[in-house]
Amino acid sequence: MPKFISATPDSRLLPFPWDTALEEWPADLLVALPRGLSRHVVRFIQVGDSVYAAKEVIEHLADHEYRLLQDLKRLGCPAVEPIGIITGRRDKNGEDLDPILLTRHLEFSLPYRSLFTPGVRQETVSRLLDAMVVLIARLHLIGFQWGDVSLSNILFRRDASAFAAYLVDAETGRMHPQLTDGQREQDLDIARTNIFGDFLDLQAAGMLLDPFDPLQLIDSTIRRYEELWKELTGVEEFAGTQRERIEGRVRRLNALGFDVAEMDIETDSGGATIRIQPKVVDAGHHQRRLMRLTGLDTEENQARRILNALDSYRFRSGQSQVAEAVVAHKWLTEVFEPVMASVPPELGAKREPAQVFHELLDYRWYMSQREDRDVPLLEAVNGYVDEVLQELPDEALGTENWDESEDR
Repeated sequence: MPKFISATPDSRLLPFPWDTALEEWPADLLVALPRGLSRHVVRFIQVGDSVYAAKEVIEHLADHEYRLLQDLKRLGCPAVEPIGIITGRRDKNGEDLDPILLTRHLEFSLPYRSLFTPGVRQETVSRLLDAMVVLIARLHLIGFQWGDVSLSNILFRRDASAFAAYLVDAETGRMHPQLTDGQREQDLDIARTNIFGDFLDLQAAGMLLDPFDPLQLIDSTIRRYEELWKELTGVEEFAGTQRERIEGRVRRLNALGFDVAEMDIETDSGGATIRIQPKVVDAGHHQRRLMRLTGLDTEENQARRILNALDSYRFRSGQSQVAEAVVAHKWLTEVFEPVMASVPPELGAKREPAQVFHELLDYRWYMSQREDRDVPLLEAVNGYVDEVLQELPDEALGTENWDESEDR
């Protein structure tokens, strides 16, 4: 008799054929979504309105990964959400079957192979690598040693004009109070090997053409990580007369999407030299501000773009002296919600709302330039829907036919 281990039990899972090997499940129980490369059998199943990823894996690894994903969720790190483990599985002949780890499918996400097409732009590749670098740095900040860094173990979501990266496989991970330089370097060594292999696979499949050089891409990725890590944790020393550099360091980290909860500040006996180092750094600076003001839950760069639109609305409507929370509520009801209501429901699987709003702002700017006038946002919605949105694939369903030319 199968045993279900879950913090949030779902009785709708009971009728599924847990006494059958996952690779033998009938197609009518599965959802056709693109899958990254995996050493395990992975399938997607529909449970009511939810879609779960089911991975068949030996018991101690299933339990280990489930606990780690719970820790990452509790710490607010970008990773797939753990749902539960099904153990005690036996087939109709009484033979033992491996347990199944269930995670919630990350809506509007795509594996990296879905984002690489012949002719992919260098800018798009750079944005994917930047997202991966931020993910690795965030994991290292909380003491998580991944142990299997690769593009295959990451899902990407659109984040305004950038991407956000999510960990999708944690079975080799280990949580520590704090990582040593050696532990971080071990992760980077694994990343060099695995990501180089990912790029070679793409190259062999004709999906990574000139001017892309896998070795240069790897070197660029490691360099970006080291630069980001230095900004997040590095020691900075300067003259006591340059105290504004403390605030400048905080502003730079905020611009990268990180908050500084604590700063270690030391001065020499005469106050001539100041030495600073961030102690507690937390990602999601703009996300938290937008959530606090509007209740919208978005990616970091989407939040940054929406906050800029909110600040512009506040200025243009002459409400600079009105409390920010009051203006945010008016903007939500007078701007954001009417825009979302203007998007046909049948196109809701194309893009998530925050991404629609970001792309609409871009479309409105180009439309205003084209018509040499300031086009109202609600007027621009129809053109955006007709010319852009309805031509895009349904990313909520993970459509694989993603075309780089559609990355507007």
